[in-house]
Amino acid sequence: MTRLTRDFGDTMQRDAVPAVSSDVVFASSRFPNYRIGANNQIIETKDDPKVLSMKEVVARETAQLLEQHNRLSVRDLASKFEKGLAAAAKLSEEARLREAASLEKHVLLKKLRDALESLKGRVAGRNKDDVEEAIAIVEALAVQLTQREGELIQEKAEVKKLANFLKQASEDAKKLVDEERAFARAEIEDARAAVQRVEEALQEHERMSQASGKQDLEQLMREVQEARRIKMLHQPSKVMDMEHELRALRSQLAEKTRQYLRLQKELTRTKKGGENVPHLYELEGNETLGSYLQIQPCSDNAPEVSKCSIQWYRVSSDGAKKELISGATKSVYAPEPFDVGRILQVDIISESEHVTLSTAGPIDPAAGLGTYVEALVRKHDTEFNVVVTQMNGSHHPTESIHVLHVGKMRIKLCKGKTTIAKEYYSSSMQLCGVRGGGNAAAQALFWQPKQGHSFVLAFESERERNAAIMLARRFAFDCNIMLAGPDDRAPLGT
Repeated sequence: MTRLTRDFGDTMQRDAVPAVSSDVVFASSRFPNYRIGANNQIIETKDDPKVLSMKEVVARETAQLLEQHNRLSVRDLASKFEKGLAAAAKLSEEARLREAASLEKHVLLKKLRDALESLKGRVAGRNKDDVEEAIAIVEALAVQLTQREGELIQEKAEVKKLANFLKQASEDAKKLVDEERAFARAEIEDARAAVQRVEEALQEHERMSQASGKQDLEQLMREVQEARRIKMLHQPSKVMDMEHELRALRSQLAEKTRQYLRLQKELTRTKKGGENVPHLYELEGNETLGSYLQIQPCSDNAPEVSKCSIQWYRVSSDGAKKELISGATKSVYAPEPFDVGRILQVDIISESEHVTLSTAGPIDPAAGLGTYVEALVRKHDTEFNVVVTQMNGSHHPTESIHVLHVGKMRIKLCKGKTTIAKEYYSSSMQLCGVRGGGNAAAQALFWQPKQGHSFVLAFESERERNAAIMLARRFAFDCNIMLAGPDDRAPLGT
């Protein structure tokens, strides 16, 4: 790294080097600082007492950074780290410049020593001793300069470490800033979502308010209609007269129907009387869907019905097909939708008698029931208020109101918000009218959602019970499922 001028001693003029006096005394053992000026002139520079060493600068900067670390924010800390990195780069540049100056000092010392060596060969006596002393001082200065260079190298390594530390710290600070920004963005998104939810809630509240206003208007209209009806009750008119007349006609029609059935039964009894067959029992009740049939003894010689074995059958209108109704072994039977268009027959067997009774004709459908069911089919889900009277064959003590949901894919029984049973239509599901149970049989049905789980449900009216059965069988038929009672073999769609 040292640059030397070739043949320096030969090119120097002898007269240009004056004799070194023996009175020369160096002020200190430290060689003064020099720099090369114009025309290769050596210019002495004065030491600036205010300039700190590299180690002191690094120590002071590090102390300041450690002192301010606890109270700076993430963004300020990142800014400080970037400034520290710039300062470290500046210090590294100053170290490089000092290294270049150190190289120039080595060149000067080399030139001075060569000049003294050349001078030593030309002088003798006391001047020669002075030249040798000067050479020794130059060598000592070279040693000190080397030591100083070692310190500079160490300081340079420390500066590089500090620069790497500041660089890593700056990267960590940037990561922290990015994390804070991401967290802030997430909070902003959450705030936006919350605002959107509030807006949707307000819109829903506004829609509910409008809907409630419509409901209030409809309620008001119903109240007005009820008030008009009450007014009509207290002020008879032609409409009232027509209603009373219609009720009278319905009563007369029902009475005519009962008389027709009684006459038909008497005619049948007369025919059997010609065959000398004793008449012990008869069927009482309307032979229509929504009513019930009951076995009544009509002779004092008839055994008690409770001591007889009873079985009901379903017979086709032409008498060609007879089907046993499983579970129908009571003296009372309520026809269900499967029985419409068929003749019902019952066998009464005692120890001494075997009596067979049958309806006068096929079971008639209920008036208006088909139209009512067709209206319900258009709905996705229909609700019926029911009471659970039996569960899994055991009597159910409570008589609280339940809701039976008959849907297009499943049937569900609920009590308030609690689901008691919910099953999709399947081949294991059974649904039919209750086969026995007294006068209430016409309003009850049997439902088995799955094997080992069954209910007996009582409806508000016979119309609701038969509509629920027909609606469920219609939806099950759409799912290719035959929904019927135990052991029923009736064709689909009845």
